[in-house]
Amino acid sequence: MSEAQCPQNGPYGVEIEAGTYFWCSCGRSDNQPFCDGSHKGSDFTPVKFELKQTESLWLCGCKRSGKGYLCDGSHNNS
Repeated sequence: MSEAQCPQNGPYGVEIEAGTYFWCSCGRSDNQPFCDGSHKGSDFTPVKFELKQTESLWLCGCKRSGKGYLCDGSHNNS
């Protein structure tokens, strides 16, 4: 499998309304941290997540988090 690009060496702090979202796992999206379809033709697929209410989240920007779309501080290890 290919290695994801690292668009940002830190998390994206976002406030997101209730709904369904797709987090970019490849790092190629121009709409970071969300998927814009740039992964097509690669080994990557976006990560779907759903929120039942508005939440403030730290979404992974380095694409190395062990918690999927949520930042776990892995960017501090590079």
